[in-house]
Amino acid sequence: MPGGRAPVAIVGAGLAGLKCALELQDFGVHFQIYEASDGVGGRARTDTVDGFRLDRGFQVLLSAYPEARKTFDYDALALGSFVPGARVRINDSFAKFADPLRSPRSAPASSISLVGNLADKFRVARMWRDLTSTDPQDLVRRPETSAILSLEKRGFTSGMIEDFFRPFFGGVFIDPDLKTSSRLMEIFFRCFSTGDTSLPAGGMGALADQMAARLPGGTITFGRRVTAVESEAIEFEDGSRVETSAVVVATEESVASGLCGLPAPVGVRTTTCLYFDAPEQDINGGWLILSPAGKGPINEVAVPSAVAAGYAPQGRSLVAVSVLGQETDRADLHESVITQLGDWFGETNVSAWQHLKTYRIEHALPAFESGRQKPDGEPPLLDSGVFICGDHRETPSIQGALVSGRKAAGAVSNASAQTGQYRSGHFESTKNGSLSLPG
Repeated sequence: MPGGRAPVAIVGAGLAGLKCALELQDFGVHFQIYEASDGVGGRARTDTVDGFRLDRGFQVLLSAYPEARKTFDYDALALGSFVPGARVRINDSFAKFADPLRSPRSAPASSISLVGNLADKFRVARMWRDLTSTDPQDLVRRPETSAILSLEKRGFTSGMIEDFFRPFFGGVFIDPDLKTSSRLMEIFFRCFSTGDTSLPAGGMGALADQMAARLPGGTITFGRRVTAVESEAIEFEDGSRVETSAVVVATEESVASGLCGLPAPVGVRTTTCLYFDAPEQDINGGWLILSPAGKGPINEVAVPSAVAAGYAPQGRSLVAVSVLGQETDRADLHESVITQLGDWFGETNVSAWQHLKTYRIEHALPAFESGRQKPDGEPPLLDSGVFICGDHRETPSIQGALVSGRKAAGAVSNASAQTGQYRSGHFESTKNGSLSLPG
């Protein structure tokens, strides 16, 4: 280390921590990342099982995220995209509900779809015009309520809400009750409407892999769990300590709260994802499949291999089944999922599917109910002198994690500009914008 200066310690190699490191690297600030697990990515990791790529919980990248566009090389990720819209399980059949402007071939089917009535479809068009024509920074400063109350205020029928909006946004926010901030629902609706719902060919873990590949070798230490932090030191579970120039806590919310002495998160967003190996077939043609509540444990079914070929070996399909909330606690979850899939796709067909793995994610996303969302996010510097970043400081999304990591790096570099403590060389501080939401 030049001059013997201690580097900045970043606790966690998830997307927020990696983004913070990349920004510090550009600023000429020395850092070292300490990761408790054996790999990068945090909740956005991908495992390989029998030639299949299994994301740790079904998740997608919205290509419209502005911070993601600046951070990732989309071409190198070889993104594949789902059809804009969804197929909804209604009356023992699948009804298409697509964006007519972005999926014109599906427009006729959507116009006569059983999802909502004709007035609901006009209300969706009106909502689309409103949200896509409004500046994102204005959207996040609108009066706030819950997502469910906002949809009711827009006049949507209970059928439209229960058949489409509840399973769709319930899956996005892992919140089947739709208590999530109306501002977040609207800004995410905007992102879904103005970009693609995508998967990298290498799985969602390819996002973190791409970021980590841009860091110098040796700057990530794996298998070191940090159990205590101070403004200029960290302590590991074996009792050893490392003196630092500054500390950035970049873990998920429950861990960050414990390390930083913040209130424990209220509400747990739990999801379970079951993966199946199925014979190659056109199960849904790249559509997301939604299931209204009360029809079984399934909230959503997707076939990642229909979108990105890298998810399954040649001749096979990867099926991802998502279950939310209280349904994840069912003792008969696996059996009831199989039964519901058999009702949808035929018992004979589903009997040929092989279960690959089940992931239960306790803290899949931070809860952002009405009143929590702040247009400019939470400050990255705590009163203790410790810096902090993560999607729980901004928005529950990849966008939020990346923005938060950038802001934390900016705060560290600004502090180093005042003290001259962390950096080697000279740089001109760049403007650190405050866009905390996708759009």
